[in-house]
Amino acid sequence: MSANEPVDSQLPTIAQESPNREPGQDGTEVDPGRSRWSVAIREILNGSAMISVLAVILAIVIGGILIAVTDDTVQETAGYFFSRPGDMFSAIWNSVSGAYISLFQGSIYNFRRPGFANGIRPLMDTLTFATPLIVAGLGVALGFRAGLFNIGGRGQMLFGASAAGWVAFSFSGLPFPIHLIVAIVAGVAAGAVWGGIAGLLKATTGANEVITTIMLNYVAYYFVYWMLSTQGLLQLPGSNNPKSPAMLPSAVLPPMFGVQYSLHWGFIVAIAVTIFVWWLLNRSRLGFEFKAVGFNPNAARVAGINVPRMMTYVMLFSGALVGLAGVFQVLGTVTTGFSSGIDAGIGFDAITVALLGRSRPWGVFAAAILFGAFKAGGFAMQASQGIPVDIVLVVQSVIVLLIAAPPLVRAVFRLPKPNLLAPVKSAKSQGKKAVVTK
Repeated sequence: MSANEPVDSQLPTIAQESPNREPGQDGTEVDPGRSRWSVAIREILNGSAMISVLAVILAIVIGGILIAVTDDTVQETAGYFFSRPGDMFSAIWNSVSGAYISLFQGSIYNFRRPGFANGIRPLMDTLTFATPLIVAGLGVALGFRAGLFNIGGRGQMLFGASAAGWVAFSFSGLPFPIHLIVAIVAGVAAGAVWGGIAGLLKATTGANEVITTIMLNYVAYYFVYWMLSTQGLLQLPGSNNPKSPAMLPSAVLPPMFGVQYSLHWGFIVAIAVTIFVWWLLNRSRLGFEFKAVGFNPNAARVAGINVPRMMTYVMLFSGALVGLAGVFQVLGTVTTGFSSGIDAGIGFDAITVALLGRSRPWGVFAAAILFGAFKAGGFAMQASQGIPVDIVLVVQSVIVLLIAAPPLVRAVFRLPKPNLLAPVKSAKSQGKKAVVTK
């Protein structure tokens, strides 16, 4: 190359390309703006939140199919489908739309009731059902983030409810705020202890927490049942039924919007707990250690984290949160006395809520409200349309199935497959650009 040639001709050819264009993988030029938009859309479609939303939509569709199949009118019109097919389609529409309209009116707003105050009552019921699910789901999700599977929600709820209930009907000399706080603290501590047993066994002996928590559920159930059947412990004096006395008014969670609604101040506590768990996992050193143990306990051990201690702490926190759900059941929902069925299956529903929420605090919060709506609206479906409430349980089960199989959801909705090599390719392209610049 001659020294008399212009300097621009001595620069690499790639440097003379348009600054708004960059080479694609196949050698052709690609608009970087369009590339960034396509990558962003792909990330949104393959995100865990989108998969959860689509799983709920698909489960609702499957639930609609089951509602139509089990409807008597649909079955009757199917007998003469080829002579009058419109009757069958009309029956399907009436059964499915009527069911989901009843679900909405039983969980969000009932247009048939006069006045806004009466119409909004179903939403209050939904939030009431969701309140214990929120804290119990957060407890299970906290264990998931640390790599531990807390299946002992039922036992932790039973012990939390029993401790809070015993304080609530025994300490008659305490005034309102103090009595309520003492009862809540007792229930949270009892749940933490019962969850901490599984964590301690895991930390010291390596016992599988799934097995120990399941077995502790049975221990808790029969132990609480024995206390409810024994005079002088939890049984109502002078009664032969396994039921506790009523809670004293000074230990009951007050209603938020008056006695005409079932929602109590436990919902505000649940919001505060959600904020606390978010801060714990994302802004605290202890939460960072929890997640580090969940990602790779061996690497966490090499980094100086006491893994057995973290496992015990996680189960203590998890049991405390699930125990708080039992407190809400006793002090906010069933204040006339409780039995051994006070957990109402919430300990197991919390696992589904944690999975649907992807073990993220605000995701769990939203999932708990959704399941609270299912529970509140399921009774309305059964009462108004004669649809079995088990259909709602089927929808919940299908949601769990679909969340556990993201490739199935992607296949149904034809979502793009996640590009796991995208970060590597991006790094390589950045390296090439750096070389050209130099």
